[in-house]
Amino acid sequence: MAEPWQDTALPAHVRAADLLARMTPEEKAAQLSSVWLGTEPDTDSGAVEVAPGQHAYADRSAALDGLLPYGLGHLTRPFGTVPVEPGEGAARLAALQRTIRAGNRFALPALAHEECLTGFTAWQATVFPTPLAWGATFDPALVTDMAQAIGTSMRAVGIHQGLAPVLDVVRDPRWGRTEESIGEDPYLVGTIGTAYVRGLEAAGIVATLKHFAAYSASRAARNHAPASVGPRELADVLLPPFEMAVRDGGARSVMPAYNDIDGVPGHANTALLTQLLRDTWQFTGTVVSDYFGLSFLESAHRIAESATDAARLALTAGVDVELPAGRCVDVTDRPADALLDRAALRVLTQKCELGLLDPDWEPVTGDTPVDLNPPHMRDLARRLAEESVVLLANDTGILPLPTAPRLAVVGPLADEQAAMLGCYTFPRHVGVNHPELPPGVEVPTLAEALRAELPDAVFVTDPADADICLAVVGDRSGLFGRGSSGEGCDAADLELPYGQGGILDDALASGTPTVVVVLSGRPYALGRWADRAAAVVQAFFPGQEGGAAVAGVLSGRVDPSGRLPVGVPRRPGGQPAPYLAPPLGRHGDPSNVDPTPLHPFGHGLSYTTFRWDAPHCDSPELATDGETTLRLTVHNTGDRPGTEIVQLYLHDPVGTVARPEVRLVGYARVPLDAGASAEVHATFPADLAAYTGADGRRTVEPGALELRVAASAEHVHHIVPLTLTGAVREVGHERRMRCEMRVK
Repeated sequence: MAEPWQDTALPAHVRAADLLARMTPEEKAAQLSSVWLGTEPDTDSGAVEVAPGQHAYADRSAALDGLLPYGLGHLTRPFGTVPVEPGEGAARLAALQRTIRAGNRFALPALAHEECLTGFTAWQATVFPTPLAWGATFDPALVTDMAQAIGTSMRAVGIHQGLAPVLDVVRDPRWGRTEESIGEDPYLVGTIGTAYVRGLEAAGIVATLKHFAAYSASRAARNHAPASVGPRELADVLLPPFEMAVRDGGARSVMPAYNDIDGVPGHANTALLTQLLRDTWQFTGTVVSDYFGLSFLESAHRIAESATDAARLALTAGVDVELPAGRCVDVTDRPADALLDRAALRVLTQKCELGLLDPDWEPVTGDTPVDLNPPHMRDLARRLAEESVVLLANDTGILPLPTAPRLAVVGPLADEQAAMLGCYTFPRHVGVNHPELPPGVEVPTLAEALRAELPDAVFVTDPADADICLAVVGDRSGLFGRGSSGEGCDAADLELPYGQGGILDDALASGTPTVVVVLSGRPYALGRWADRAAAVVQAFFPGQEGGAAVAGVLSGRVDPSGRLPVGVPRRPGGQPAPYLAPPLGRHGDPSNVDPTPLHPFGHGLSYTTFRWDAPHCDSPELATDGETTLRLTVHNTGDRPGTEIVQLYLHDPVGTVARPEVRLVGYARVPLDAGASAEVHATFPADLAAYTGADGRRTVEPGALELRVAASAEHVHHIVPLTLTGAVREVGHERRMRCEMRVK
């Protein structure tokens, strides 16, 4: 007769509790541990690190053989550590799971996790655009489709959990991990990030929100540096995307941040991991440490006397699993039983939800051929890349390019695959350790894509001999200083790296009309060339289909519809300058430094033209617990199809604390054929006017507001005055966080 924990008719938490009661303390501790095979110093000699502290801690982590009698919580990156053919990798993982099950008395498998920030980080898997490009699409539905496809491919080879998305709101784009983030606005980050979570979870993969919290708000934009943020910035800018993804997206895992906030490291922050996340937000999933985050409590933050002390601090705060390898949570030197029970119950409950406790569970064997880069995923990658390309300037009308130009393509990134790939793509993350292997997927460079896109063009090497010059500049992604963008690749300023400013100067000095193409992981200061470039195109590491996407925009085959998820600065200094700044954070008499961006958040041009009719508001007066609906018609007045992005911003003229001049509260993609029109409906709830006051309470206040219907944070088409009536109303976790936008 099956034991209760094996009874699939019982709720997961009941089954997990029954199993927990049968476990020894050593077995409980093993469920909080993990193993990362293939990273030991003797097998990894000479290889660059893909996680901070990887080599320093690898030889001090628990070995698989020592854990087998007790079981194992997690298997770390069985596909994302070394290149492995998908079918072979699935077979290896299945064999490893059989070994793990045979080693412990309950026959429990491990939960296998992987990175999936730009697609499944595995050899031969589709490489999607980086998250900053997701933000540029303003297309949550497409991001959901991408995430579900990624999750389905991961499940097909035996993976259970994905370490994505990154929900850090960009505060200073000098931060190297800007490319991994979705943008500088919490509403955009929250809605796009939640869309990704929904897709991944719909595929049966546990989505992991990171990095909780304020990781992107570090001093001087330095990786791991302390975050100097007040409670209001934390509450109103940095936390809402996580809250939305937990509440509306159904995320089942959260990863703390490496940084500290006011001296409290993320992995030891009880206020965040327990009081807010679990008590207030009612999160019921698992909290998994960032890689070696527990060890850093001892070695970096210096708030723990030993590895065991670090484990005690982290488990007390609310961490459940030590990743990527067990070092601090030791089966022989364990934290208190109550802490073990709490964390182990959460891990077992999640394993039960995934079917790992079912009597008939079997690992994916890899017997069936697995294609991690099938046509439908390549098509999704193409669509995302095309929608993410931003036309920043085209004052001369030089774009689209003529069909048979005499073209010079210059710049170090014009013919380089790295210009398409973010730091968490397999070729840039792991492939750098295996230069003998091909990337695993085809990644055409921009130069290659242009030759295919413009077969009648004549390509020359000297700009002076060309009708048009394309100057391609930007980033090479990398890790920990081995690139100009990526984790640990922070920038001192926003000057183009590698001396590429000189390349633009030379191209422009030739007298040939020059189109600047930026392929990067962050925005760079372009004001120096703003009045001289014939046009400017921006793409944020657009993935394996990015070359064709950018070439399609340049040729006119693709009408540009991307919008900036983060502003483009005019000058390399004077940062940070996020558009959410209150009045004194903007240009004014008190300072001679002007932080006004060259191109603001939300900016982007099209090859067609649009007209926006004046909106109608159902009720310009609404209660502090009410809602109103705006209706406006958008017309494509040009001679070709195009997509407009209708953006809705809130302006609060007077508040009890200094408020951002404007902040995004809604948006919609409006695709229109030439001459066509569509009506956009926006239902605005008063809850979106809530903000956190000096007393720490989030309230909606009566008084005057403005809704600004705009094409960017600065390009306003229409202003709709509103008046909120009634009493001040405090709102909490159940508040409405979205403005529903419908296109009819």
